[in-house]
Amino acid sequence: MSRVALVTGGTRGIGAAISKSLKSAGHKVAANYAGNDEAAAAFTRQTGIPTFKWNVADYEASKAGIAKVEADLGPVDIVIANAGITRDAPFHKMSPEQWHQVIDTNLTGVFNTVHPIWPGMRERKFGRVVVISSINGQKGQFAQVNYAATKAGDLGIIRSLAQEGARAGITANAVCPGYIATEMVMAVPEKVRESIIAQIPAGRLGEPEEIARCVSFLVSDDAGFINGSTISANGAQFFS
Repeated sequence: MSRVALVTGGTRGIGAAISKSLKSAGHKVAANYAGNDEAAAAFTRQTGIPTFKWNVADYEASKAGIAKVEADLGPVDIVIANAGITRDAPFHKMSPEQWHQVIDTNLTGVFNTVHPIWPGMRERKFGRVVVISSINGQKGQFAQVNYAATKAGDLGIIRSLAQEGARAGITANAVCPGYIATEMVMAVPEKVRESIIAQIPAGRLGEPEEIARCVSFLVSDDAGFINGSTISANGAQFFS
């Protein structure tokens, strides 16, 4: 069944792969982005998926952006909270600004994205919420106290939403990617990349499309009894 899906951070990397996968499954997809107009325009030209610009860290901007999506495409039944940033620094050097920037986008941004959509899902007795967390939210990571805190918090959000939404036909689940071959990871020096791969039993980086397939399953009707769960897609690097 075709539904309207919103993917935040949906024009690049893992988000772009998710947007394209959901479109291939027959859904009407809206891809949110925060700042790169050129990349967003290119994404729409290549995929035909419309893009909508707002900063997920801003509640009112998110509310207005979602209203525009629903005016153009219809009520949102599938929401993928994927938008995220990093501001890495060892804890003793981390500034309050670096802390708050990551918290505001990666954690509060999930609230800002799901909260305006939640009442409509409850009224229609259907919804699919997927949050893209991270392996580093499960195990922690040096110089990522801010990022790891948000990604661990995201797991608390979905577990709580799962309990609140279950009787209304809403599921809330998470995917925790390991190291994926996105532009960000591929841009690091080759020796650093090799050291990352050496820690992955599968012997390779994951592909964005592999994360997208996890999401496509979780939002499908076949996954209606999976709720409050986390899929760890990390090549056996970490078990939780």
